[in-house]
Amino acid sequence: MKLIFLGDSLTEGSYGGSYLAHITKLRPNDTLINAGVGGDTVINLERRLDDVIDQSPDGIFVMVGGNDAISYSQPDTRPYYKQAKSISNGFVSPEQFSQTYRDILTRLQTEHLPTWVGLPPIEYNPLVAQTMRDYNESVADMARSMNIPTLDLMPDFMPQHIPDRKPLGLGIIFTIGERTKSGWSEYDTTQSDGNFAYTFDGIHLTPKSAVQFGERIHHFLGA
Repeated sequence: MKLIFLGDSLTEGSYGGSYLAHITKLRPNDTLINAGVGGDTVINLERRLDDVIDQSPDGIFVMVGGNDAISYSQPDTRPYYKQAKSISNGFVSPEQFSQTYRDILTRLQTEHLPTWVGLPPIEYNPLVAQTMRDYNESVADMARSMNIPTLDLMPDFMPQHIPDRKPLGLGIIFTIGERTKSGWSEYDTTQSDGNFAYTFDGIHLTPKSAVQFGERIHHFLGA
């Protein structure tokens, strides 16, 4: 079976842990294709959808929303999304998110491609987390109406209390770039210093959490 995993940095897995690397170990007889791109919003996924479909997969797992929630709730990050990701105004509104996600799922159904949806968590600060919940709820509702299986990862990973951390800005974008280039991997120390539950920066998975993600998604997809 050829499965494509369409998403953002959580799927790409080049910064922090890779849940897809773990799933690959669990599914040795399947061909798993990583179509995750760091920084992508749902709009970017739609722009790449033709390339994904052209690979003739047997199914597609879609998981996106973290960058959408960040762009909308953390205004200082918008120059990045506008310039690097070509997002108008630098943010994805709730209406844009829902409509674009629906367009993606509708296209996949039109192509008769089995589809699964993952609803990602995020724990940086309360505003980002609430925005992510709202975006996830809209996706869950539409997926349910379209009979598309949906895995909500928030309940398993979100801490009961999220500290009111300072807003995200371009500094986090620069930090990600610098650390990725340098091969930085001080995940455990950074997680502890930041008091994060399953990430090391409020956004990206630790290697341990990536394994847990992989286990849940693997079982969700079935044999």
